[in-house]
Amino acid sequence: MSARTRRQKAALAVPGEDSEEGNGAVSTPSKRTRSKQRSRSRSAAREESRENVFLFWPNLIGYSRIIMAFASLYYMPLHPRTCTILYSLSCAFDGLDGYAARYFDQSTTFGAVLDMVTDRCTTACMLVFLSSAWPRWAIIFQALICLDIASHWLHMYATLSMGGSNQSHKKVDSNRSWVLYQYYNNKMVLLMCCLMNEVFFIGLYLLSFSSPTLSPSLLQPVPDAQPSSVQPGNPAFPAPGTLFGSPWSAGALELARANKLDSTLPWVVTIIAAPVMAFKQFVNVVQLVKAARWMAEGDIEARRNRKKN
Repeated sequence: MSARTRRQKAALAVPGEDSEEGNGAVSTPSKRTRSKQRSRSRSAAREESRENVFLFWPNLIGYSRIIMAFASLYYMPLHPRTCTILYSLSCAFDGLDGYAARYFDQSTTFGAVLDMVTDRCTTACMLVFLSSAWPRWAIIFQALICLDIASHWLHMYATLSMGGSNQSHKKVDSNRSWVLYQYYNNKMVLLMCCLMNEVFFIGLYLLSFSSPTLSPSLLQPVPDAQPSSVQPGNPAFPAPGTLFGSPWSAGALELARANKLDSTLPWVVTIIAAPVMAFKQFVNVVQLVKAARWMAEGDIEARRNRKKN
């Protein structure tokens, strides 16, 4: 067998080789393919490493909600209109961040937790103000704060510990609770409950500036009343600045809030939103009880497994 024939057989024995014209070099297409795949994988890895979850669009919307909420708290004691606008915008953006997460495919665990924490803190701050505006009913507002935080925290913890770290707290089985299933899986029910719950508290907030029925009016002068004083020499209606040592005392703030708004619209809004707000609190109670029972079932199962081992 000649040397030329042996070279031809050797060339045929190596599959996929193809000589390139001009320089006589031999290259393998399979090697080129693997090289391209490695290059693409490295490029994808670099792209993933450059992703910053904290700068995702839904989370940026969440940060703007926090800024508007803090601004509303600044104006809350004495400027009801400005506070209401900022507070309402912060609540309205609650639905916008969820839409952005779905639109940009940027749903993250951090974003879900940020959204829930912002909701809880915003509502708690409003209830704290209502407690100071109506001290007689402070125990009710304090109970609502505790119920709201405890029910959501227990529900979130039960979902992560019993359902798995990747399971959303909004994924509720209908067999476990029909009420919670409808609340979390029906977007309209969830939206209306959250919206009207905040509208109810905003209405109460506005009534603290406008309703003599709910807000004490002891510091307001009685019209057409004759000046009188128990102690001779003291003015019957002294200047507001001389009544209180601190302009930020409870009495000074009550006087500053008096008669700043007409109470008709706040009363209408509060009455309309009241039934939905009551249902929202019922859902919180169900959520609290179901989460506690779910975790208790997990504890019983864990104890049973330990006894078997």
